[in-house]
Amino acid sequence: MSEPVPARPGEHDFDPLAPETFTSAHEQYREMRSRCPVARSATYGGFWALFRHEDVRAVLADSDTFTTSVQNVVPKFAFTGRRPPLHLDPPEHTDYRRVINRFFTRGKMAELEPAVRAHARKLLTGLVARGEADVAAEYARVFPAHVFAEFFHLPVELAERIEQISAEYVRAIQVVDDEEVKRGSRVLYGIAADVIEQRRAAPLDDDLTTALLAARPGGEPFPDEMVLGCVRQLLVTGMVAPSVFIGTMLAHLASDKDLQAMLRAAPSRIPAAVEEYLRLYTPYRGMSRTPTRDVVIGGRLIRKDEPIALVYTSANRDETVFPDGENFVLDRPNLREAIPFGAGIHACPGAPLARMMLVLTLDELLAATRDFSVAGEILMARWAEWGTRSVPLAFTARE
Repeated sequence: MSEPVPARPGEHDFDPLAPETFTSAHEQYREMRSRCPVARSATYGGFWALFRHEDVRAVLADSDTFTTSVQNVVPKFAFTGRRPPLHLDPPEHTDYRRVINRFFTRGKMAELEPAVRAHARKLLTGLVARGEADVAAEYARVFPAHVFAEFFHLPVELAERIEQISAEYVRAIQVVDDEEVKRGSRVLYGIAADVIEQRRAAPLDDDLTTALLAARPGGEPFPDEMVLGCVRQLLVTGMVAPSVFIGTMLAHLASDKDLQAMLRAAPSRIPAAVEEYLRLYTPYRGMSRTPTRDVVIGGRLIRKDEPIALVYTSANRDETVFPDGENFVLDRPNLREAIPFGAGIHACPGAPLARMMLVLTLDELLAATRDFSVAGEILMARWAEWGTRSVPLAFTARE
């Protein structure tokens, strides 16, 4: 058996900042899975990237060896404080997660659905009436802010502020503008602090911020700075992925007229379509873990404290797990193997809300149109998310 190979000085198997088209990253990742599944990049000071499903799942399953508390994304965007639960490992993480999970149950989603649908319908009706729109800029970066305003019981004026700042923050992340990311993060911390103070002064029933303030794990409240970080994390996490994913999903559907027609005729199939879209166009490729000891993955020696990017975007197309994985296959039999929201203890708690947002978006857009098509150049976001930042569509309204 050959000795595991550590990182070589200047080793650079791939460039995460190379210009991309709608298909180029997935073409590269398919090659990486066969040629270099455990890759090294010299970008961002150097990091590892895992492209195979098996390797990504193994890391997610071993939180003792692979910590999230050092760095949870490549590049390291958390400049301004720790944000539970994502920045914590068990057992510290678990108390926060218990509180959060109570607000993403099936029952909670059912209560929230009418308001989320109303926002989707209002926004999409205006765009369809115009006949054309950039759905990435005008819907995908706007809709999530309205949804999270409902979720956090925020007033309209604060929702509008979140919409503006989160859009700027997302754009800064996509173009890797560190200073603007820091500025946006500080503003969002200020918003989170405002929300917390409002809840201290006037607690609400059935409210996540109020529940975090009221929690007494082990008989003690959560530290103030951790509650602040948690609310800040939740406010923004739900903004970023939908902002790049929704336009991607609509770009594919705009080019598949048969699937459009089928889903219009049978809207009950929309949830299944969303699940396959989440696998096919998973937006996460920079989520990170840091080994607490030297490890060997795929014959490569990864030293303690060297960051590892888990490329879900690639893992969910791994042909050894998903036959014909580069193509959309409705009702794929082993879709449960996909990890669009991660896996293990840090799987995204907001996945039920994200799924509802996506299903309602397709439901409302398909109901409002007879057809829609791509009407201009599609522009891509950049690492750490994968997805679109501009998707011009032309709509034919339903009469």
